[in-house]
Amino acid sequence: MRFLRTLLLPLVALASLAVARSSTGDSILVLLDPSLQRDNFSIFFGDLEKQGYKLTFRSPKETEPQIIKDDVAQFAHVIVFAPDTKSYASDITPQTLVSLLNKNTNLLLALSTKQTPLTSLASEFSLILPPPGTPLISHFPQRDTPATVIPVEPPRSNAVLSPNLAPVWFSGVPQALGLNPMLVPLLKAPAQSFASDADSDSGADALVEAAEKGGEGLWAGSQLSLVTGFQALNNGRATWVGGVDMFTDEFFNKEVAKGKPSGNRQFARDVTAWTFQESNVLRIDTVEHHRVNETLPRETYTINDRVTYTAYISKYNPELDLWEPYSGIKDMQLEFTMLDPHIRTALLPVPGEPGKYSVTFRVPDRHGVFKFVVDYKRKGSTYLESTTVVPVVPPRHDEYPRFLSAAWPYYVGAFSTSAAFVIFVALWLGGDERELKKNKGSKAE
Repeated sequence: MRFLRTLLLPLVALASLAVARSSTGDSILVLLDPSLQRDNFSIFFGDLEKQGYKLTFRSPKETEPQIIKDDVAQFAHVIVFAPDTKSYASDITPQTLVSLLNKNTNLLLALSTKQTPLTSLASEFSLILPPPGTPLISHFPQRDTPATVIPVEPPRSNAVLSPNLAPVWFSGVPQALGLNPMLVPLLKAPAQSFASDADSDSGADALVEAAEKGGEGLWAGSQLSLVTGFQALNNGRATWVGGVDMFTDEFFNKEVAKGKPSGNRQFARDVTAWTFQESNVLRIDTVEHHRVNETLPRETYTINDRVTYTAYISKYNPELDLWEPYSGIKDMQLEFTMLDPHIRTALLPVPGEPGKYSVTFRVPDRHGVFKFVVDYKRKGSTYLESTTVVPVVPPRHDEYPRFLSAAWPYYVGAFSTSAAFVIFVALWLGGDERELKKNKGSKAE
């Protein structure tokens, strides 16, 4: 059996090369603006096809193929590269795109400096865009490219991007982030960059002064985002890119220094992998709960019971198209709650058992309807949620202990009183009998 498993594993790995790398599907609809040439994105689209994705191209104003048919999403992912399109077909509206996200269809959307329907849609995702016609500008470092074509250093520590990624070329519009906790910043603007309607430095001093005062400085510095992810509560993902040029062959092949290629290609690969739910995809396979020294769950638990809760978590492997046990979460918690959490404790991985997380705790001294709750939400990773309802009841009449150690003074008092009463009765009865015999003897004389 072990030999057969060893023989089949390479076959499974080879077969996985022809299947979807995404955990949700391999079909992609590309809405490509007629002003854009598909050949300008040949590397980007070619990489997606090599990974097993099936691409379908459509103009934003065409009606076929439909995105949603009979209230069912027809594609697993949608790419919107339409920076100049100001009107779409009737089946493509901001409401349609939001409904796609609710149906767990992932979105990759490219913005532009022009006013388009996507501009108003971005505000629904807590993205604040600068006025139309104000791209991101930076004069540092010195280079032979226009001020609107900027090399951006990717973050060194990011759960989505590859480590040691080379600088990427960017040209487009920045976004200021709202307070929505579902936003996942992927690429921040350089500290010396700003949004402006001119390539010159006119007005730069006023912009810096406003930044120090907290005014229009909203459109300057590293607080701006260039590529922003969004993960809905159902784990559907959408990524907003400030400019479509990031995915062109020109930027893929453009060098950031002599002999040093840009990181645009790998950056695009990392962004699409996250957006299409290839990377950082987790799930809870099953949960278990039982009393200590038992194996089966109970319909009800008794107050002060010692209970063990276990969760099994796996992570999607896009290379093999398999779910594998995952023990890399170190900050997950379990709540035992009734309206408010009565117990909140760390749910840590069990050493030597991949994918298993377990904790043992004492049920609180309060009866009612409780819930085991796991609610793990971290930026960039799939949300993990699990709720299990269990009643907690007082002990039954035959489950109370026979003797309580704290009640020994009362036990001693009761036993001593009973013993004293028995002795008193015995002495009293014995004393009456002797008195009676003495009285009878005196009469006989």
